[in-house]
Formats: sequence, structure tokens, C-alpha cells
Amino acid sequence: MLTEPRSGRLAAWGNALLAGLVSPDDAALAIVGDDTVHRVAGLPGEPAPVGLTLALGRLRALGATGLRVALPAPGHPLGLSGPPEFNARALEAEEAVVCFGAALGLVPEPYEAGPAGDVHAEVVWQVLPVREAPPADVPSLGEAERELAEALRDATAVLARLDVAASGPVAQAAIDAYRARAERGREVLAPGYPPRAVRVLELAQRVAFLISLAEDNGHGAAVTAAEISARTEALRPVERTARRAQVAAYNSIVEERERGVR
Repeated sequence: MLTEPRSGRLAAWGNALLAGLVSPDDAALAIVGDDTVHRVAGLPGEPAPVGLTLALGRLRALGATGLRVALPAPGHPLGLSGPPEFNARALEAEEAVVCFGAALGLVPEPYEAGPAGDVHAEVVWQVLPVREAPPADVPSLGEAERELAEALRDATAVLARLDVAASGPVAQAAIDAYRARAERGREVLAPGYPPRAVRVLELAQRVAFLISLAEDNGHGAAVTAAEISARTEALRPVERTARRAQVAAYNSIVEERERGVR
């Protein structure tokens, strides 16, 4: 289990490619990750789905100079700017990529393929028009880092009192697997991202991972309705803050470019 959205890989490595820091083949390989194949459908001028390499080149030709991530949730359109059709598709997928410089967005549609015992994931990215406007509720890197630290500090006492920390052999195995993968030196972000973005994303992913473990392992010591409600209320803002921090990290290159820093 690793909280690494497909939209994050597409945006990070797509940005590195657009900046000339990686080759098209290396970018496509990193974006696909553990999936089998990614295709892009609905590109202007392309009547059929195309591969990632061609799609990224086409997006550049259409004016895209950067890619942003959106990680929306019900009641929280994080990173979206409209129109309603795109927002609805992104909310259903819980993620999307929005082009900077071209009024287009991409929403992943994963499919399972293959025989029983050898099932693999294939992804089709659907291209849709988007509204060229500032994305909703995306903080700066500095804001995201401060908010994440504050949210963790505020929630720690409640989570400890209600014993929601992940425990048991299944949870411990998941934690060990997470640590092992991190220690193998996986690339958190593509080339070109500032060290602060890497630091913020690592912390946000770790927090989101631990929250998912807590949610997957019952109610801990929260045995009354009031305690379960308190546990949920303690987790909700931390999860929201972790999502905001992930978006801030993935989008940092584009935000700096928009401000004229790069």
C-alpha cells in the first residue's frame, strides 16, 4: 500500500519531460509504474487512444507548459477549476491532472485485465476541456508544510487516547513493506523538483498511509459512539491536510513558474 496517485506520477514526470530533464521513454516508464499500459483518449486531433509518449508531445504542441494534480473528495474540490462535467469525472476518480497553458484535463480510468491469477491494471486517461482558472484550495509548499505539522500535533493526543494507531500483524506487515520500499530509494518526485517539495510529499504520503491503516483496522479502543465520532473527527482534518500537501508538492514547479520564479 502506497499513497501515490497515478495523477501524481503523470504530473511529476510529465513536468520533468516538458522541462527537458528526462527522455520521453523514461517519463512514460515512470508514469506507468506497476500498471501494464497507459493510453490517452480524447486528445484533440487524435481520433483514437494513443500512447503516453505521443500524448505528452501532443499536449506540448497544444500549449501545455506544465501539469497540475487535483485530488478532490466529496465536499472538497481540491485542485479543480471546472467545468462541472470535468469536476464530476475527477471526483468520481478521486484524482485528475490539469494542464497549465492548455485548457485540458485528464482523468484516469483504470481497468483490470488478464486471466485469474494474472490480473493486471490498464489505464485510459480521458481528456476533457477544463476552465482556465486558479485551482481550488491549493496551498503553497510553505503553507502545506506548516498545516501538516499543525494537524499532526493537534490530532496526536486524540488518536493516542482512542488507540487508533495501526496495530496487529497485518498492519505491522504493511508498515514493514512500506518502509522497505522507501529504503530501496524509490524516487518520490521526478527530476527538477525542489528538495522542499520532496520533503513535503514524503511526509504527506506517510501520513496518508498511516491514516489508511487506522481506517482499515477497525475502531481501536474507540468503543462508544462518542469515541468513534471523536476518532473520525480527529482523522478527517489530517487526511484533508495530507491531500492538500500532496497537491502542493506535485504542483510546486508549475506554481513557481506561474509566479515567475522559474
